[in-house]
Amino acid sequence: MTRESERESSLASAVEGILHSYKRHGNINHIEATALPSRSRVTQLLDDLLDLVFPGYFGESTFDELSSRYVIGERCARVLRELTRASARAFRATCGDTPLSRKDAEAEAQRVAMGLLSALPRVRDELATDVQAALSGDPAACSAEEVILSYPGVQAIASHRIAHELYRMQVPMLPRMLSEVTHSRTGIDIHPGAQIGTSFFIDHGTGVVMGETTVIGAHVKIYQGVTLGALSVRGRDEARGKKRHPTIEDEVTIYAGATIFGGDTVIGAGSTIGANVSLTRSVAPGTTVVLEAPSLLFK
Repeated sequence: MTRESERESSLASAVEGILHSYKRHGNINHIEATALPSRSRVTQLLDDLLDLVFPGYFGESTFDELSSRYVIGERCARVLRELTRASARAFRATCGDTPLSRKDAEAEAQRVAMGLLSALPRVRDELATDVQAALSGDPAACSAEEVILSYPGVQAIASHRIAHELYRMQVPMLPRMLSEVTHSRTGIDIHPGAQIGTSFFIDHGTGVVMGETTVIGAHVKIYQGVTLGALSVRGRDEARGKKRHPTIEDEVTIYAGATIFGGDTVIGAGSTIGANVSLTRSVAPGTTVVLEAPSLLFK
């Protein structure tokens, strides 16, 4: 047997092995099924949406008041087309519920796409307060331009407010895909179901985690490494639909490395949670919770 024949035989054997694997582990295949949303196109869709909420920041093209109607119109048309396409695929894919027919999926996707575009002015109202919170909360911040272009916390909350709109419209799969694109970019993991009030600021941000049923009030500031998580459950179905993550009321500050768990845990308004504190019970309004000073040993 020649070397070329050996290589072809080895390739055929590898192909057969992979195909047999598909039969053994059908739960991680999507063969002979509806096309799923494309990860690369969802990433581009997020960038187009961010370009709409922060015009002039992320796109390379420039425009003025005279041309803005045409430029924004073209971007909205592109978003409408791509969001409809991605949403229709998501609705037709199996995601815990019975998938929709092609006709019903297209109708739902068109409703969702237009609904999100219509919601963007309100999303921008909320983001304006978030940018101001970053400017007010960080002495190192020089300008709104710097905050929008370079602060991962601002990018994370902007992406989240978009994904949350899709989550509220009960779009399967797509909101989580958007949030995970942002997670990979910023190191900040916010489930699209989390409810976050205005004037929200994440300082530094790396390692922040917020679960699906987290509720956060207005004027809240958190630092890197904070986890707003759920207590362990025995099974997914047992916990689904229940409040699993904490509630953070207005004007709370949570410092680096703090962990707060449980759906019944409420951090009262105006409280401060110190670095590395771990909580599984509620805190009254106006309370400061800190660890005792550690004992250092020098050798």
